Amino acid sequence: MKITLKGIFFLFFIFVVAYAYADEPPYPTDTIWTRPGAHFSSVKIYDARERLITRLLPGHKEMVKIDQIPIDLQNALVAVEDHRFYSHHGVDVLGVGRALVKNIIEGRVVEGGSTITQQLVKNMLLSNEKTMSRKLKEGMLALEFEQKYSKKQILEMYFNYVYFGNGAWGVQQAARLYFDKNVSDLSLAECVVLAGIPKSPNNFNPFAAKARSKQRRNLVLAKMVEHGFLDKKRASGALKSPLSVANQPGKSYFSEYIRQKLIDRFREGVIRTGGYKIYTTLDLDLQRSAEQALADGLKRVEGKSSQAAGLQGAFLAIDPRNGHIKAVVGGRDFHTSPYNRAFYARRQPGSSFKPFIYAAALEKGFPVSSIWSDESLLYDIDKGKVWKPSNYDNKYFGHQSLRDALAYSNNLVTIRLLEAIGIASVQDVAGRLGVKSQLEYNLSLALGTSEVSLQELVYAYAALANHGQVPGPLAILKITDRGGNVVFEGAPSISQGLSPEVAYLITDMLKGAVDYGTGKNVRVYGFKDVCAGKTGTTDDCNDAWFIGYIPEIAAGLWVGYDQPRSMGKALTGGAVCAPIWAEFMCKAKRYVSPTPFIMPETLIMQKIDPATGLLAAEACPQKKMELFIPGTEPTTYCTEHGLTPIESLIQFLAPTRESQPKAQEP
Repeated sequence: MKITLKGIFFLFFIFVVAYAYADEPPYPTDTIWTRPGAHFSSVKIYDARERLITRLLPGHKEMVKIDQIPIDLQNALVAVEDHRFYSHHGVDVLGVGRALVKNIIEGRVVEGGSTITQQLVKNMLLSNEKTMSRKLKEGMLALEFEQKYSKKQILEMYFNYVYFGNGAWGVQQAARLYFDKNVSDLSLAECVVLAGIPKSPNNFNPFAAKARSKQRRNLVLAKMVEHGFLDKKRASGALKSPLSVANQPGKSYFSEYIRQKLIDRFREGVIRTGGYKIYTTLDLDLQRSAEQALADGLKRVEGKSSQAAGLQGAFLAIDPRNGHIKAVVGGRDFHTSPYNRAFYARRQPGSSFKPFIYAAALEKGFPVSSIWSDESLLYDIDKGKVWKPSNYDNKYFGHQSLRDALAYSNNLVTIRLLEAIGIASVQDVAGRLGVKSQLEYNLSLALGTSEVSLQELVYAYAALANHGQVPGPLAILKITDRGGNVVFEGAPSISQGLSPEVAYLITDMLKGAVDYGTGKNVRVYGFKDVCAGKTGTTDDCNDAWFIGYIPEIAAGLWVGYDQPRSMGKALTGGAVCAPIWAEFMCKAKRYVSPTPFIMPETLIMQKIDPATGLLAAEACPQKKMELFIPGTEPTTYCTEHGLTPIESLIQFLAPTRESQPKAQEP
């Protein structure tokens, strides 16, 4: 850039006018100042076993007055950055000359010669471009600043504007980040660490490399002694001090969820003042297991299909007995995509919605043994348009019991069942189980076309594991203030969504889905304990799901793209999600001991012919024991294979009752 004398005078005139009437440093009008005497520390988040998860720090910059900054920190900065700060007028001619000679000797730029004032005006008003014109502007503005502001004001502005690495702008934010203290409470050893950072924030901050930070600290101490800011005795004491820093705060889907809960319940200022301890329901071991299982599973899928590159996913695990959130993964990487898909994204659930339809059918009196046709269906929709639903891969079974239809995820049986019981009854069941998303009033509901969240599904399935009791989400157990006083206690919220009998029967049916149905990959990938679960896949494999549970954990996951598109042929919930769920559960067993599901004593068990759903006669070639809600069990024998005289007599004397309600064939 060509520099003219006219341009320099014009620039000088502009800034003279800009600051002509300024009595105070030019801080923004919305500046947040730290109150003198305040004692701040971060908000700390702990898991269910009181292990530190992370710390919450204010998202905005906080300013401090120069009198709140320890004199040791002021002297340390001057000693290492600009030891003639108090004697020059903005530009250190000797420093510039020294830097010029050194750069010529080295054949490259190794020293800049910028004063604290020059660094300040560059940070406040200029870019980082390395040009002669920018350097001239910097020098002129530094001279002007020195005329307009006192040395104390310049130091104050510097400390409030300089970058200290890891997102910390200003010394107050840096003190809270690295030492979990208010800047006024820093020790000498801590002051010299901070003073050494601005030279190269990414290299000298103690989170990046403790060894480099310690070397830099020692250099700052030596400079303080050399220039008369510190005696050797105090310097020696600081040199012997270990470099102790606070835990590095890490942002995650869960910590941001807690941050928002805290702000919603109290106010945003609670994070700024800090001092609170948040004891949560999260289990760090289960959290790490969920993160690892999802990451490994997505890589595995992408390795098998080039079409599946760049997949997203979400995972949620809870305790079905009380709603405690035990693990949550809102996406593949929080730092590149902080949107929490586990709580907020709504997608079509596919067949993972079917258990709610079958639960409604059981409430209506349909037994699990009832036999249904899965012959093709054709519906006139509107103006000549037709809807012809089909089973996955166009497989047809002829007739199936409700038990097998749910295990194998039979679409046509489910549509017939929904038509028989009514859409409103399914909406009612889903609502009682905590599904608040709007469910469309049409038969495609049987195929899971109405969008829901992963959180809704996991909590609804949790009711199946918890005897029909629906837990509400709970993430915070208690909050204590700086004095250890409990200021908030979380309590479980439980409502009865289904009868224990219906909940257990659906669970028993979903055990079949895992053992021999669409979720059998759970067994293939190594989880052998008793569990229940259901897959879900939408058209063209846009979305894949698996929601499963044991009495102690209900967990579910979704895999797909944020902008819906096909992941590739055959990438179903069973192929993609069931293995991830299994791998998580195998890891979870190290921390949670699975127990069997407890069957309500009120259920009735009878021997039936699985081909007809009726009581098994002696001549029936196949027999099995089946569970029934009282009043829905069959009272007549199967007659397809003949009856013995005694069976005929019992059949004759048996009370007349329909073995199941009449289904309305479309």
